[in-house]
Amino acid sequence: MKRLKKQGVNLSFALIVVILAAMPLLLQVGVISASSTILFLGKCIAFAIVAMGLDLIWGYAGILSLGHGLYFALGGYAMAMYLKLQAMGGGITDFMHVGGLTELPTIWQPFQTLPGALVMLVLVPTLVSGLVGYFIFKNRVKGVYFSIISQALTWAAYSIFIALSPYTNGNVGITEIQTVLGSIRGEKNRAHMFLLFYGALILMALVYALCRFLTGRKFGKLLVAIRDGENRTYFSGYQVSRYKTFAYVLSAIIAALAGALFVNFNGSITPSQMTISYSITMVIWVAVGGRGTIIGAVIGAFVINLCEYNLSSGSLVDLWQYIIGGIFVVTILFFKGGLVGLVCEQIPAWIRRLRSRAATAREPAGQMQKGV
Repeated sequence: MKRLKKQGVNLSFALIVVILAAMPLLLQVGVISASSTILFLGKCIAFAIVAMGLDLIWGYAGILSLGHGLYFALGGYAMAMYLKLQAMGGGITDFMHVGGLTELPTIWQPFQTLPGALVMLVLVPTLVSGLVGYFIFKNRVKGVYFSIISQALTWAAYSIFIALSPYTNGNVGITEIQTVLGSIRGEKNRAHMFLLFYGALILMALVYALCRFLTGRKFGKLLVAIRDGENRTYFSGYQVSRYKTFAYVLSAIIAALAGALFVNFNGSITPSQMTISYSITMVIWVAVGGRGTIIGAVIGAFVINLCEYNLSSGSLVDLWQYIIGGIFVVTILFFKGGLVGLVCEQIPAWIRRLRSRAATAREPAGQMQKGV
């Protein structure tokens, strides 16, 4: 039964990948009229990737991070800095001129080449999350206290990025950039857009495979043991802080990769991507889809963002945030397993109860006939 459920989860993910892979083809034949739909789906793929990383630590290890937008934004800024330097021919940007800089700052120099940018994209989130994880988990800080600390760190980073406007362009962020493949706008650059989209799809599949591999092995079982009984796991001889730190760092790297991918489709990155509200939205994706399943994070990210894409305009523009909040509250109160739990557990349980009641109702009638 367990193996059948696992196969069903993987088949569901494969179906999502196939549907997404068909989208550019539908645009090419005219079924989809606007290329903006493909760009939006590309951003949804990035959101699904960061949601899987968040599910790895929250769903399996019980670490509720309300500051993962920080790592998403760090990856986004790393990619945006490289792309901006490419657009400027390696020279300083307009906002650096405005800020009084006359030469490229030292902090920007590693981003002059793509290999350097990729190294920094992974290195910076690794160092930040590693330091945070080491000191917090070593001191056995957990639960709501960790969530509050993650929020505080995100707010501090947001304030720093705003204050260092000559280097980060403040509230505006880094804008007017293309992708690693060049421009993806217009009919003549559609091939670049398709290539970028399929590359994003491959990255999502790789992250899914990695998360499923880790959670299906002893490492995943230990994360669940830590979530369900950290003290018991600790006294069983396991270095709990090491496992939690590793999972947290890996989740941060995944979020940074998602941020870098997001920038390519969005064409900009701003400090708003590292706000607390943005991080909480990521948690909502995982909760609605179903935490502790990996596939639920993917489903939740797509469902919530597709709903927002279609409903957050017109008469519902002022109500959309309340709708999101309402969905989250209803999910937590009545559908703790999210959409995946609803389909895989709650609905089958309801059907079994109905069948049991129907069988019980038929039983007295059968006994009466037998007695006669």
